[in-house]
Amino acid sequence: MHASASALRTLIKGGRVVNDDCTQEADVYIENGVVQLVGRELMIPGGAKVIDATGKLVMPGGIDTSTHFQETFMNATSVDDYYHGTKAALVGGTTTIIGYALPDKENSLLEAFKKCRDLADPKVCCDYCLHVGITWWGPQVQFEMEELVKEHGVNSFQTYMTYKDQYMLRDNELYQVFRACKSLGAIPCVHAENGELVAEGAKEALELGITGPEGLDISRPEELEAEATHRAITIANRTHSPLYLVNVSSKSAGDVIASAKMQGKIIYGETTLAHTTLNGSSYYHPDWSHAAAHVTAPPLRLDASTPNYLMSLLANDTINVVASDHRPFTIKQKAIGKEDFTKIPHGVTGVQDRMTVIWEKGVVGGKMDENCFVAVTSSNAAKIFNLYPKKGRIVPGADADIVVWDPEAIRTISVSTQVQGGDVNLHENVRCHGVPLVTISRGRVVYEDGIFTCAEGTGKFCPLRPFSEFVYKKLIQREKNLTAKAVDRAPYVGDVAMVLNVGKETPAHPDVQFRSVTRHSGVRDLHESSFSLSGSQVDDHLPKRPVSRVLAPPGGHSNGIW
Repeated sequence: MHASASALRTLIKGGRVVNDDCTQEADVYIENGVVQLVGRELMIPGGAKVIDATGKLVMPGGIDTSTHFQETFMNATSVDDYYHGTKAALVGGTTTIIGYALPDKENSLLEAFKKCRDLADPKVCCDYCLHVGITWWGPQVQFEMEELVKEHGVNSFQTYMTYKDQYMLRDNELYQVFRACKSLGAIPCVHAENGELVAEGAKEALELGITGPEGLDISRPEELEAEATHRAITIANRTHSPLYLVNVSSKSAGDVIASAKMQGKIIYGETTLAHTTLNGSSYYHPDWSHAAAHVTAPPLRLDASTPNYLMSLLANDTINVVASDHRPFTIKQKAIGKEDFTKIPHGVTGVQDRMTVIWEKGVVGGKMDENCFVAVTSSNAAKIFNLYPKKGRIVPGADADIVVWDPEAIRTISVSTQVQGGDVNLHENVRCHGVPLVTISRGRVVYEDGIFTCAEGTGKFCPLRPFSEFVYKKLIQREKNLTAKAVDRAPYVGDVAMVLNVGKETPAHPDVQFRSVTRHSGVRDLHESSFSLSGSQVDDHLPKRPVSRVLAPPGGHSNGIW
């Protein structure tokens, strides 16, 4: 009994505890999966496992808000199931993932959700949540949204403005989804690209004989993302709904978000590991396999300054979250589209490398400090999706999801040593400072010194409560200030003009005679006219003016000599 109890006690000693708003020298005591004490010289029971974190950082475990495990998409199924995917997440320092339940058009949201739960529950190694996709609109969808929020722990719904004829919603449908989310206290998530123009651009590229991965870049320019981003923000603003934009990939879309935030709109942005660290030049690589491995949507941008720009937007909180958007396919699966780029499955890897690469490019690169790093990889996501402060923060009472981080250690990324699936790693041979030494999930040490010790099925589904205070507190106050109100004024008591019934038969006036117009075989006779000088005229009541005769030469009066 004593051995069992001590196994649930852990003391992390000598490290620097990093939260999104502060860093402090402190020890962390964990018991029964919960952080009990944070401070120096702690008085704790005996028998606890001690982890020496001297010279290391002790941070909240990462929260990856976009993962696609065991998901069928574009006629291919991602190669990581929930066991291998969550194992890779834990090895990389991520302790909570959010996946997707994505129904086909006209299919049940509830059935898609339950199918994902059935796939995930027996296999997950870490805690997880689910976004539920809305790919069509109708009374059934609205009813199931309410049930998912109130009974199944869902507080976010994923929508698409692209993938025409598959997942795309029209503006009026988005309007209804946003209204429903607002009333339920949920968060609408949007992949913003102009689906109509993407489809037309792809068609034109194929007609020009462009069939390779470069067609993705050609048919999905960033202006289509910027336009759709602005449109989504406009629709959200009209419904007084919050908005969470996923896969932000371009400078222009980032600028649209920045402008909306400056106007006080409740907008949150999520970018991905690939978009913040890579550019789209790979689409023009002579090796088809290399080019196809980078196919994702929106595409990586050809402008080489884009990744640095997006990293800056992360650092100044214009974009709030960086996710992996992990959806790995093999080159064999990508080859489904070897003769047509529109059929190449969209997806890249990143769930294992997200934390390390963002540390290298963001913190080591001088864009952000350790606190900002915690914010964009963990705390902001926890706040937006109502997990905070149980997750995303190291304080007494929080879940013991913690990573001990060595900021000086170096790791070289390689597909040959990765835990995540796929036969290509987009960051192959990149040397990164910042390595997770120990990962703790719900108080259990699951990864230490390169050894993974976690069985499948030990993770749990985390129900998400609606009306996230971080999101809705600001929204409710803003709505109070912006709600339209009628003007309080005295009623109008004057005369009201008679309304003419245009297009209907006009009653005859007793003093006015109308000449009938004859028509020949349905065609008006141009020799006849409805104009007449007979009968009463509208100016008969005016006095007659005297007539004076004016002599003038042809063309009118002139002061010259005639």
